[in-house]
Amino acid sequence: MKSEKPFTFEISLSVLNHLGRSLYRSFATVLGEAISNSWDADAKSVHVSIDRRRNSFIIKDDGDGMTSDDFQNKFLKIGYSKRKEEGTNLSPAGRPFIGRKGIGKLALLSCADKISVISKASGGKYIGGTIDNSALDKAIKRDLTPDQYELGNWRSATFAKYTTAHSHGTIILFEGLKHGIKGSFPFLAKIIALYFRFSLLDPSFNIYLNGEKITHKHLKPLAEKTEFLWEIGDYEDAYVDALKLRFSKNPEDHEKGQAKMGAINGFIASVEKPRHLKILTTDENVGIDLFVNGRLRERDILKRIPTERIAESYLYGQIHFNALDDSEDRFTTSREGIVADDPKYKKFLEAFRKTILKIVEYWDKWRINHREEGDSDNERLSRTQRASLGLYGAVSNQYDLPKASKSRARVTGWVADLSRDATFNFESYADCFVSENLIRRYIKEKRVTLSPKAKAAAKVWKDREKTSKGKGNISIPIRRESTTASYLSMEDLANEVDKRDAAREACLARDANEYKPMRDAVAHTALLTDLAKKKLETVRENIKARVKTILSKPK
Repeated sequence: MKSEKPFTFEISLSVLNHLGRSLYRSFATVLGEAISNSWDADAKSVHVSIDRRRNSFIIKDDGDGMTSDDFQNKFLKIGYSKRKEEGTNLSPAGRPFIGRKGIGKLALLSCADKISVISKASGGKYIGGTIDNSALDKAIKRDLTPDQYELGNWRSATFAKYTTAHSHGTIILFEGLKHGIKGSFPFLAKIIALYFRFSLLDPSFNIYLNGEKITHKHLKPLAEKTEFLWEIGDYEDAYVDALKLRFSKNPEDHEKGQAKMGAINGFIASVEKPRHLKILTTDENVGIDLFVNGRLRERDILKRIPTERIAESYLYGQIHFNALDDSEDRFTTSREGIVADDPKYKKFLEAFRKTILKIVEYWDKWRINHREEGDSDNERLSRTQRASLGLYGAVSNQYDLPKASKSRARVTGWVADLSRDATFNFESYADCFVSENLIRRYIKEKRVTLSPKAKAAAKVWKDREKTSKGKGNISIPIRRESTTASYLSMEDLANEVDKRDAAREACLARDANEYKPMRDAVAHTALLTDLAKKKLETVRENIKARVKTILSKPK
């Protein structure tokens, strides 16, 4: 449709080219700019309609709309800022303006060959125009002035389906998308639900994708893989409420905590596996994103403050810090980040990093409690303790009862109670296994002649084994080596390789005597007292030191 008067940009076309079409690369960013404009226009609903066959999409809102004067002197005036020109940070409905510089609208030029914008104020008629990027390219090459490049006419037939019963608002059509429409409906719904939080936090503003309202339910796949949750500040969010509801139903499967950061609100959560943060069909992951007044301002802020802890690859969340939106413009020209050296932003990052470090500590503890791998770089547990816990977790998980079982919670509690003892016993058994077999190898290599006492002790165990095999109807060999030494425990082995008067000298035999009763208890899967554990821990260290000394003797 031809306008009463031609519309033109109020900026040098070459500058427009650099500011608009070169800076914006992300589809989410482009969509975000259009939706943000709808928010600033006090729209109650935004409809995004995808047409894959035609490789196009339409964004329609029911905001205040624009008159011919608004379109020319505000929308096409690059750099027009409502905050500055209208002297307020709030819309007529009281919403905080998202836009600042007045150049975000240029993002619309970056993703499609042709963009048509029409708008209507209440009681008015539609005005607008079409920007054809190929024609704009020619105008730029010819170095035309802004008034020499007129926007093209829009076609009423193209918009007929969307203008019916549309009393006011703006409609934007994107044709010939440069990178096509990637992803399925669930993927696009997830992107919108993740990155346009003001649509979920404010009940007066709703986003629809192909007629379906976007809600926190479109993040259900992510919620189902969420394991732990930390709430930050006084924060209300339907998605977080849904997580807490799931946690309350299955408390043994999840954990939740609280963190405080002053005027900063939000949540941080972790998933069961890093792959659960993958956004399908893309190379991106869900991360911890920073929002200001409900708008995404910085994606994955952990990249600014890496902790180099394993937990980072499991974390996602949303941090809301509205204090960043003040008289100081600290947002980058591309609108995809915040100026890195801004003092307020740097102070925020310092505080946030401290919170993250606390969270990764909790994460490690909670993962261990859930019989899963934690943070191997966390030195609160030794490597052997972590390995023992990992082995216990892998074994004990096989005893988990079905969730429908009435005994599940009780048995899960029993398994959890065994965790501490299992860690110690597994570690002790591993020490026993290694130290005794190393001494056996030493005896074999040194060709140590075993004493009659050792042979007699070995015969007792051989006879017991023979009797047990008979009862069990077992005819296959059990021990890989049937040497005398293979039947001896540390008590007997010690006397063969470190022959001293145990009553007068410190030696392996003395340690073995102290070791035996607790070693036997561990071998019989008994639970040790705390005093016995302390004693066994000391003796184990002594034995390791003495075995290393013995093995280091010249061949």
